[in-house]
Amino acid sequence: MLLRDLDDTGILRLTLNDAGRRNALSEAMLTELGAAFAEAGASPAVRVVILAANGPAFCAGHDLKEMTAGRAGPDRGRAYFTKMMAMCSGVMQAIVTCPKPVIAEVTGIATAAGCQLVASCDLAIAADTARFSTPGVHIGLFCSTPMVALSRNVAGKHAMEMLLTGDMTPAARAAEIGLVNRVATEETLRETTLEIARKIASKSSMTLATGKRAFYAQREMPLAQAYDYASNVMVENMLARDAEEGIGAFIEKRAPQWQDQ
Repeated sequence: MLLRDLDDTGILRLTLNDAGRRNALSEAMLTELGAAFAEAGASPAVRVVILAANGPAFCAGHDLKEMTAGRAGPDRGRAYFTKMMAMCSGVMQAIVTCPKPVIAEVTGIATAAGCQLVASCDLAIAADTARFSTPGVHIGLFCSTPMVALSRNVAGKHAMEMLLTGDMTPAARAAEIGLVNRVATEETLRETTLEIARKIASKSSMTLATGKRAFYAQREMPLAQAYDYASNVMVENMLARDAEEGIGAFIEKRAPQWQDQ
């Protein structure tokens, strides 16, 4: 259901592989994703994660048949729905808190929680045929949890347009509003993503982890607090071995030798 491939440069490729269910975020898929990101974050061999998918859909969101089956309980599904929302939210947060940069490589459609999955990644590269939507309004279910990630990636009015209309957003438009970083042809998508991943993987993993953690922390703070926090991060970063090595290498005009610490 989730394929894993780690190359010799530290790039881990996670591939959603449940095309028959349009790579839906079933309970099993969420369990595998949560475990994969926990392992990637803890492994010194992993430097960057690419999240891709097989089949015509990147991810169609929650498995609605599975969710509907959860209504069978005496509470009409409240306990099951609560569990599933917690699992999904946990995976999205695991992507954000993973110390390794995560890049979504998107083909096909990414809808509802699938769109949330893309928005939760640090970067996203999309095929020019990819499309995105938060279509819950079509079935009486506002995409409230996808809204959290979406509204933190695109401007409020763009997010609300997607959430209120449920319309499909083409890849080019997704790039315009900041949901994805860039668009490539289907033929060049994988290499475009790998080019970025390799560039990131060549950096100090300590520096990347420091920066990723600080980025998400400071953006929730008031301006003065954010500057105080970021200043303290910079001080600690300056004292790190890799900062000393990197600055020395720059001055001496040589390639740095990272120790990832």
